Amino acid sequence: MTDQRQTPLAQSLPATVPFVAPERMEEIRGAAFEARLGANELSFGPSPKALAAMADSLGGIWKYGEPENRDLRQALAALHGIQPEEITVGEGIDGLLGVLVRLYVNPGDAVVTSAGSYPTFNYHVAGFGGVLHTVPYKNDREDPEALIAKAKEVGAKLVYLSNPNNPMGTVHSAKTVQTMIEAVPEGCLMVLDEAYTEFAPDETRPRLDTSDKRVIRFRTFSKAYGMAGARIGYGIAHREIATGFDKIRNHFGVNRVAQAGALAALKDQDYLTETLSKVAAGRARLAQIAQKAGLEPLPSAANFVTMDCGRDGDYARALVKALDKHGIFVRMPGVAPLDRCIRVSVGLPEEIEIFAERLPLALAELG
Repeated sequence: MTDQRQTPLAQSLPATVPFVAPERMEEIRGAAFEARLGANELSFGPSPKALAAMADSLGGIWKYGEPENRDLRQALAALHGIQPEEITVGEGIDGLLGVLVRLYVNPGDAVVTSAGSYPTFNYHVAGFGGVLHTVPYKNDREDPEALIAKAKEVGAKLVYLSNPNNPMGTVHSAKTVQTMIEAVPEGCLMVLDEAYTEFAPDETRPRLDTSDKRVIRFRTFSKAYGMAGARIGYGIAHREIATGFDKIRNHFGVNRVAQAGALAALKDQDYLTETLSKVAAGRARLAQIAQKAGLEPLPSAANFVTMDCGRDGDYARALVKALDKHGIFVRMPGVAPLDRCIRVSVGLPEEIEIFAERLPLALAELG
Protein backbone atom coordinates (compact mmCIF):
# COMPACT_ATOMS: atom_id res chain seq x y z
CA MET A 1 0.00 0.00 0.00
CA THR A 2 1.26 3.47 -0.91
CA ASP A 3 1.89 5.97 1.87
CA GLN A 4 -0.77 8.61 1.31
CA ARG A 5 1.52 11.29 2.73
CA GLN A 6 3.68 11.03 -0.39
CA THR A 7 3.28 13.58 -3.15
CA PRO A 8 0.78 12.67 -5.88
CA LEU A 9 3.69 12.20 -8.28
CA ALA A 10 5.48 9.79 -5.94
CA GLN A 11 2.26 7.88 -5.34
CA SER A 12 1.86 7.41 -9.10
CA LEU A 13 5.29 5.81 -9.55
CA PRO A 14 6.13 2.12 -9.13
CA ALA A 15 8.54 1.15 -6.36
CA THR A 16 11.12 -0.56 -8.55
CA VAL A 17 14.88 -0.96 -8.78
CA PRO A 18 16.03 -0.72 -12.43
CA PHE A 19 18.74 -3.36 -12.02
CA VAL A 20 18.92 -6.65 -10.15
CA ALA A 21 22.37 -7.01 -8.58
CA PRO A 22 24.32 -10.11 -9.61
CA GLU A 23 24.82 -10.84 -5.92
CA ARG A 24 21.04 -11.05 -5.51
CA MET A 25 20.85 -13.27 -8.58
CA GLU A 26 23.47 -15.55 -7.04
CA GLU A 27 21.40 -15.74 -3.88
CA ILE A 28 18.34 -16.75 -5.91
CA ARG A 29 20.22 -19.37 -7.94
CA GLY A 30 21.99 -20.74 -4.86
CA ALA A 31 25.49 -20.51 -6.30
CA ALA A 32 28.05 -17.94 -7.37
CA PHE A 33 28.53 -17.08 -11.03
CA GLU A 34 31.70 -18.44 -12.57
CA ALA A 35 31.74 -15.67 -15.17
CA ARG A 36 30.42 -12.23 -14.19
CA LEU A 37 29.90 -10.72 -17.63
CA GLY A 38 26.69 -8.72 -17.34
CA ALA A 39 27.24 -5.40 -15.55
CA ASN A 40 29.91 -3.78 -17.75
CA GLU A 41 32.26 -3.55 -14.79
CA LEU A 42 36.02 -3.60 -15.24
CA SER A 43 37.04 -7.05 -14.00
CA PHE A 44 40.72 -6.04 -14.12
CA GLY A 45 40.04 -3.58 -11.31
CA PRO A 46 41.42 -0.09 -10.75
CA SER A 47 45.02 1.02 -10.79
CA PRO A 48 47.05 -0.40 -7.88
CA LYS A 49 47.93 3.21 -7.12
CA ALA A 50 44.22 4.02 -6.81
CA LEU A 51 43.68 1.04 -4.51
CA ALA A 52 46.62 2.15 -2.35
CA ALA A 53 45.30 5.71 -2.18
CA MET A 54 41.85 4.49 -1.15
CA ALA A 55 43.34 2.22 1.50
CA ASP A 56 45.45 5.07 2.86
CA SER A 57 42.39 7.32 3.03
CA LEU A 58 40.41 4.92 5.21
CA GLY A 59 42.07 6.15 8.38
CA GLY A 60 40.42 9.50 7.78
CA ILE A 61 36.99 8.12 6.94
CA TRP A 62 35.64 9.82 10.06
CA LYS A 63 36.04 13.09 8.12
CA TYR A 64 33.63 14.35 5.48
CA GLY A 65 34.79 14.41 1.91
CA GLU A 66 35.92 17.78 0.54
CA PRO A 67 32.61 19.32 -0.64
CA GLU A 68 34.06 21.20 -3.62
CA ASN A 69 36.05 18.21 -4.93
CA ARG A 70 38.72 20.84 -5.52
CA ASP A 71 41.81 18.67 -6.07
CA LEU A 72 40.01 16.30 -8.41
CA ARG A 73 38.42 19.11 -10.41
CA GLN A 74 41.82 20.77 -10.82
CA ALA A 75 43.37 17.50 -12.01
CA LEU A 76 40.52 16.90 -14.45
CA ALA A 77 40.79 20.46 -15.73
CA ALA A 78 44.51 20.01 -16.36
CA LEU A 79 43.88 16.71 -18.19
CA HIS A 80 41.21 18.18 -20.45
CA GLY A 81 42.68 21.66 -20.90
CA ILE A 82 39.69 23.46 -19.38
CA GLN A 83 38.91 25.36 -16.17
CA PRO A 84 37.90 23.73 -12.84
CA GLU A 85 34.74 25.86 -12.83
CA GLU A 86 33.66 23.99 -15.97
CA ILE A 87 33.55 20.65 -14.13
CA THR A 88 31.06 19.27 -11.64
CA VAL A 89 31.71 16.06 -9.69
CA GLY A 90 29.04 13.73 -8.36
CA GLU A 91 28.02 10.23 -7.34
CA GLY A 92 28.67 8.67 -10.74
CA ILE A 93 26.84 9.68 -13.89
CA ASP A 94 23.64 8.28 -12.37
CA GLY A 95 23.77 10.78 -9.52
CA LEU A 96 24.69 13.63 -11.83
CA LEU A 97 21.79 12.83 -14.15
CA GLY A 98 19.44 13.10 -11.19
CA VAL A 99 20.75 16.55 -10.31
CA LEU A 100 20.59 17.62 -13.96
CA VAL A 101 16.95 16.61 -14.33
CA ARG A 102 16.06 18.34 -11.06
CA LEU A 103 17.79 21.49 -12.31
CA TYR A 104 16.08 21.65 -15.69
CA VAL A 105 12.83 19.69 -15.70
CA ASN A 106 9.54 20.89 -14.27
CA PRO A 107 6.55 18.54 -14.02
CA GLY A 108 5.12 18.23 -17.50
CA ASP A 109 8.30 19.30 -19.32
CA ALA A 110 9.25 17.25 -22.37
CA VAL A 111 12.45 15.19 -22.44
CA VAL A 112 13.69 13.18 -25.43
CA THR A 113 15.74 9.99 -25.54
CA SER A 114 16.01 6.76 -27.53
CA ALA A 115 13.70 3.83 -26.83
CA GLY A 116 15.90 1.20 -25.19
CA SER A 117 18.81 3.45 -24.23
CA TYR A 118 20.21 3.75 -20.70
CA PRO A 119 17.17 3.45 -18.37
CA THR A 120 18.43 5.38 -15.34
CA PHE A 121 18.03 8.68 -17.18
CA ASN A 122 14.37 7.80 -17.79
CA TYR A 123 14.01 6.88 -14.12
CA HIS A 124 15.08 10.38 -13.06
CA VAL A 125 12.84 12.06 -15.62
CA ALA A 126 9.83 10.15 -14.28
CA GLY A 127 10.83 10.92 -10.70
CA PHE A 128 10.72 14.67 -11.31
CA GLY A 129 7.52 14.59 -13.35
CA GLY A 130 8.99 15.07 -16.82
CA VAL A 131 7.25 13.66 -19.88
CA LEU A 132 9.50 11.24 -21.76
CA HIS A 133 9.37 11.10 -25.57
CA THR A 134 11.33 8.37 -27.34
CA VAL A 135 12.53 7.70 -30.87
CA PRO A 136 13.65 4.31 -32.20
CA TYR A 137 17.20 3.25 -32.92
CA LYS A 138 18.31 3.22 -36.55
CA ASN A 139 20.55 0.34 -37.61
CA ASP A 140 21.29 -0.46 -33.95
CA ARG A 141 22.47 3.10 -33.32
CA GLU A 142 20.82 6.01 -31.65
CA ASP A 143 19.45 8.34 -34.33
CA PRO A 144 20.72 11.92 -33.80
CA GLU A 145 18.57 13.40 -36.55
CA ALA A 146 15.41 11.80 -35.18
CA LEU A 147 16.30 12.88 -31.64
CA ILE A 148 16.70 16.50 -32.72
CA ALA A 149 13.51 16.39 -34.80
CA LYS A 150 11.56 15.07 -31.80
CA ALA A 151 13.14 17.65 -29.48
CA LYS A 152 11.97 20.43 -31.82
CA GLU A 153 8.52 18.86 -32.17
CA VAL A 154 7.81 18.59 -28.43
CA GLY A 155 9.82 21.58 -27.17
CA ALA A 156 12.16 19.39 -25.13
CA LYS A 157 14.14 20.75 -22.20
CA LEU A 158 16.69 17.91 -22.47
CA VAL A 159 17.71 15.55 -25.28
CA TYR A 160 19.88 12.55 -24.38
CA LEU A 161 22.51 10.71 -26.42
CA SER A 162 25.04 8.14 -25.21
CA ASN A 163 28.19 7.79 -27.30
CA PRO A 164 29.37 5.00 -27.24
CA ASN A 165 25.93 3.58 -26.69
CA ASN A 166 24.74 1.29 -23.94
CA PRO A 167 23.32 -1.36 -24.53
CA MET A 168 24.43 -1.77 -28.16
CA GLY A 169 28.10 -0.71 -28.04
CA THR A 170 27.73 1.26 -31.27
CA VAL A 171 29.29 4.69 -31.68
CA HIS A 172 28.92 7.82 -33.81
CA SER A 173 31.75 9.88 -35.23
CA ALA A 174 32.77 13.16 -33.64
CA LYS A 175 31.41 14.93 -36.73
CA THR A 176 27.97 13.35 -36.32
CA VAL A 177 27.83 14.23 -32.63
CA GLN A 178 29.00 17.79 -33.28
CA THR A 179 26.33 18.19 -35.95
CA MET A 180 23.73 17.13 -33.38
CA ILE A 181 25.07 19.63 -30.84
CA GLU A 182 24.82 22.43 -33.39
CA ALA A 183 21.21 21.45 -34.16
CA VAL A 184 19.99 21.55 -30.54
CA PRO A 185 16.92 23.82 -30.51
CA GLU A 186 16.63 26.98 -28.44
CA GLY A 187 15.68 26.26 -24.85
CA CYS A 188 16.99 22.69 -24.94
CA LEU A 189 20.16 21.17 -23.44
CA MET A 190 21.87 18.15 -24.99
CA VAL A 191 22.94 15.48 -22.49
CA LEU A 192 25.96 13.66 -23.94
CA ASP A 193 26.68 10.54 -21.90
CA GLU A 194 30.30 9.52 -22.54
CA ALA A 195 30.60 6.83 -19.87
CA TYR A 196 32.42 4.52 -22.28
CA THR A 197 34.38 7.13 -24.21
CA GLU A 198 37.85 5.98 -23.13
CA PHE A 199 37.27 2.66 -24.91
CA ALA A 200 36.37 4.38 -28.19
CA PRO A 201 38.65 5.79 -30.91
CA ASP A 202 39.67 9.44 -30.54
CA GLU A 203 37.75 10.37 -33.68
CA THR A 204 34.44 9.64 -31.92
CA ARG A 205 34.86 12.51 -29.45
CA PRO A 206 34.05 16.07 -30.50
CA ARG A 207 36.50 18.70 -29.30
CA LEU A 208 35.71 19.92 -25.80
CA ASP A 209 34.16 23.36 -26.17
CA THR A 210 33.06 24.68 -22.80
CA SER A 211 31.94 27.96 -24.33
CA ASP A 212 28.99 26.10 -25.89
CA LYS A 213 25.89 26.26 -23.67
CA ARG A 214 24.00 23.70 -25.77
CA VAL A 215 25.62 20.59 -24.29
CA ILE A 216 26.80 18.97 -21.06
CA ARG A 217 29.10 15.93 -21.27
CA PHE A 218 29.23 13.27 -18.57
CA ARG A 219 32.15 10.95 -17.86
CA THR A 220 32.88 8.43 -15.13
CA PHE A 221 35.46 6.52 -13.13
CA SER A 222 33.17 3.46 -13.14
CA LYS A 223 34.18 1.97 -16.48
CA ALA A 224 37.71 2.40 -17.86
CA TYR A 225 39.08 3.37 -14.44
CA GLY A 226 37.51 0.33 -12.77
CA MET A 227 35.85 2.11 -9.83
CA ALA A 228 32.15 1.32 -10.31
CA GLY A 229 31.61 0.63 -6.62
CA ALA A 230 33.12 3.96 -5.57
CA ARG A 231 30.35 5.93 -7.34
CA ILE A 232 32.17 8.92 -8.75
CA GLY A 233 31.84 10.71 -12.08
CA TYR A 234 31.91 14.20 -13.51
CA GLY A 235 30.24 16.59 -15.93
CA ILE A 236 31.90 19.02 -18.34
CA ALA A 237 30.01 22.10 -19.47
CA HIS A 238 29.96 25.88 -19.71
CA ARG A 239 30.70 27.23 -16.24
CA GLU A 240 27.18 28.65 -15.97
CA ILE A 241 25.82 25.11 -16.36
CA ALA A 242 28.49 23.36 -14.26
CA THR A 243 28.26 25.75 -11.31
CA GLY A 244 24.47 25.45 -11.44
CA PHE A 245 24.86 21.99 -9.91
CA ASP A 246 26.10 23.66 -6.72
CA LYS A 247 22.60 25.03 -6.15
CA ILE A 248 21.06 21.65 -5.38
CA ARG A 249 23.65 18.86 -5.40
CA ASN A 250 24.51 16.79 -2.34
CA HIS A 251 27.72 18.59 -1.39
CA PHE A 252 28.99 15.70 0.74
CA GLY A 253 27.72 13.06 -1.68
CA VAL A 254 31.16 11.98 -2.92
CA ASN A 255 33.05 10.31 -0.07
CA ARG A 256 36.72 10.95 0.63
CA VAL A 257 37.76 7.38 -0.28
CA ALA A 258 36.28 7.79 -3.77
CA GLN A 259 37.92 11.20 -4.11
CA ALA A 260 41.34 9.75 -3.23
CA GLY A 261 40.94 6.82 -5.59
CA ALA A 262 39.75 8.91 -8.52
CA LEU A 263 42.61 11.36 -8.15
CA ALA A 264 45.22 8.57 -8.04
CA ALA A 265 43.58 6.71 -10.94
CA LEU A 266 43.62 9.86 -13.04
CA LYS A 267 47.34 10.26 -12.45
CA ASP A 268 48.08 6.68 -13.53
CA GLN A 269 47.45 6.99 -17.27
CA ASP A 270 49.89 4.14 -17.98
CA TYR A 271 47.57 1.73 -16.20
CA LEU A 272 44.62 3.13 -18.16
CA THR A 273 46.50 2.47 -21.42
CA GLU A 274 47.14 -1.14 -20.37
CA THR A 275 43.49 -1.55 -19.44
CA LEU A 276 42.28 -0.28 -22.80
CA SER A 277 44.55 -2.76 -24.55
CA LYS A 278 43.17 -5.64 -22.47
CA VAL A 279 39.60 -4.59 -23.18
CA ALA A 280 40.26 -4.38 -26.92
CA ALA A 281 41.68 -7.90 -26.87
CA GLY A 282 38.69 -9.12 -24.86
CA ARG A 283 36.24 -7.57 -27.33
CA ALA A 284 37.98 -9.29 -30.21
CA ARG A 285 37.85 -12.64 -28.44
CA LEU A 286 34.15 -12.24 -27.60
CA ALA A 287 33.42 -11.42 -31.24
CA GLN A 288 35.21 -14.64 -32.29
CA ILE A 289 33.22 -16.67 -29.78
CA ALA A 290 29.94 -15.19 -30.99
CA GLN A 291 30.69 -15.87 -34.64
CA LYS A 292 31.76 -19.45 -33.97
CA ALA A 293 28.49 -20.04 -32.10
CA GLY A 294 26.39 -18.62 -34.94
CA LEU A 295 25.66 -15.26 -33.34
CA GLU A 296 26.44 -11.92 -34.95
CA PRO A 297 28.62 -9.58 -32.85
CA LEU A 298 27.90 -5.89 -33.30
CA PRO A 299 30.97 -3.67 -33.71
CA SER A 300 31.69 -2.31 -30.22
CA ALA A 301 33.43 0.80 -28.94
CA ALA A 302 32.71 -0.03 -25.30
CA ASN A 303 33.83 -2.67 -22.78
CA PHE A 304 31.23 -5.19 -23.93
CA VAL A 305 30.03 -6.90 -27.09
CA THR A 306 26.37 -7.04 -28.04
CA MET A 307 25.52 -10.24 -29.89
CA ASP A 308 22.58 -10.57 -32.27
CA CYS A 309 20.91 -13.93 -31.63
CA GLY A 310 19.09 -13.82 -34.96
CA ARG A 311 15.71 -14.47 -33.36
CA ASP A 312 13.27 -12.47 -31.20
CA GLY A 313 13.35 -11.17 -27.64
CA ASP A 314 11.83 -14.33 -26.20
CA TYR A 315 14.69 -16.37 -27.62
CA ALA A 316 17.32 -13.96 -26.26
CA ARG A 317 15.70 -14.01 -22.82
CA ALA A 318 15.72 -17.80 -22.88
CA LEU A 319 19.42 -17.73 -23.75
CA VAL A 320 20.16 -15.39 -20.83
CA LYS A 321 18.38 -17.86 -18.52
CA ALA A 322 20.22 -20.82 -20.02
CA LEU A 323 23.57 -19.11 -19.51
CA ASP A 324 22.55 -18.36 -15.92
CA LYS A 325 22.07 -22.08 -15.34
CA HIS A 326 25.59 -22.63 -16.67
CA GLY A 327 27.05 -20.13 -14.19
CA ILE A 328 27.34 -17.18 -16.54
CA PHE A 329 25.84 -13.75 -15.83
CA VAL A 330 24.99 -11.65 -18.88
CA ARG A 331 22.32 -9.06 -19.60
CA MET A 332 20.36 -7.95 -22.67
CA PRO A 333 18.57 -4.90 -24.08
CA GLY A 334 15.01 -4.57 -22.83
CA VAL A 335 13.22 -2.99 -25.79
CA ALA A 336 12.36 -4.53 -29.16
CA PRO A 337 13.94 -4.88 -31.66
CA LEU A 338 17.15 -4.46 -29.63
CA ASP A 339 16.07 -7.32 -27.37
CA ARG A 340 16.97 -9.87 -30.02
CA CYS A 341 20.50 -9.48 -28.63
CA ILE A 342 22.46 -10.40 -25.53
CA ARG A 343 25.15 -8.12 -24.09
CA VAL A 344 28.40 -9.63 -22.81
CA SER A 345 30.92 -7.60 -20.83
CA VAL A 346 34.66 -8.01 -21.27
CA GLY A 347 35.73 -9.97 -18.20
CA LEU A 348 38.94 -11.68 -17.17
CA PRO A 349 40.42 -13.97 -19.85
CA GLU A 350 39.45 -17.05 -17.85
CA GLU A 351 35.85 -15.83 -17.59
CA ILE A 352 35.70 -15.27 -21.33
CA GLU A 353 36.93 -18.82 -21.95
CA ILE A 354 34.23 -20.19 -19.64
CA PHE A 355 31.73 -18.29 -21.77
CA ALA A 356 33.29 -19.76 -24.92
CA GLU A 357 32.90 -23.27 -23.52
CA ARG A 358 29.33 -22.93 -22.28
CA LEU A 359 27.65 -20.69 -24.86
CA PRO A 360 27.32 -23.58 -27.35
CA LEU A 361 25.84 -25.76 -24.59
CA ALA A 362 23.24 -23.14 -23.73
CA LEU A 363 22.35 -22.64 -27.39
CA ALA A 364 22.01 -26.39 -27.92
CA GLU A 365 19.55 -26.61 -25.06
CA LEU A 366 17.32 -24.04 -26.75
CA GLY A 367 17.23 -26.02 -29.98
